Amino acid sequence: MDNIKIGSFHIIGISVRTTNENGQSAKDIPVLWEKFMSEGILDQIPNKIDNSLYCIYTDYEKDHTKPYTTILGCKVENLSEVPNHMVSKTIKDATYQKFVAEGNLMQGAVYNEWTKIWNSESGRTFTADFEVYDERSLNPENAVVDIFVAVK
Repeated sequence: MDNIKIGSFHIIGISVRTTNENGQSAKDIPVLWEKFMSEGILDQIPNKIDNSLYCIYTDYEKDHTKPYTTILGCKVENLSEVPNHMVSKTIKDATYQKFVAEGNLMQGAVYNEWTKIWNSESGRTFTADFEVYDERSLNPENAVVDIFVAVK
């Protein structure tokens, strides 16, 4: 699998601190998505570059087995205007390994791909990893989601 260099970018969205221990993230992250959708967060994000959703995993305590922060939001031009109920983060330029999750989102297509990533020897840096939900993921029953994992 090829490594891709991605330049730094800014994100504004909402977040949750969670962990994969005891299945906690499987509870917390769907609640974050529900809040994002039900409260119309997408429409409240200023200076959006486009309407693609980014699900960022960052601020890892150690690795994917320890607490980390999940941010659900959009890539923005700048961080000059961050609504009070949202968070912002600059994702630094890094080298990523790209994975692609395909299938039914409600049946765990993305989670299944993450399971493969967790069980692989990819040389992860645990700085910031992210999923991109663009026009290819609009049909949740037949979606394509790119997953970028920071590597050495």
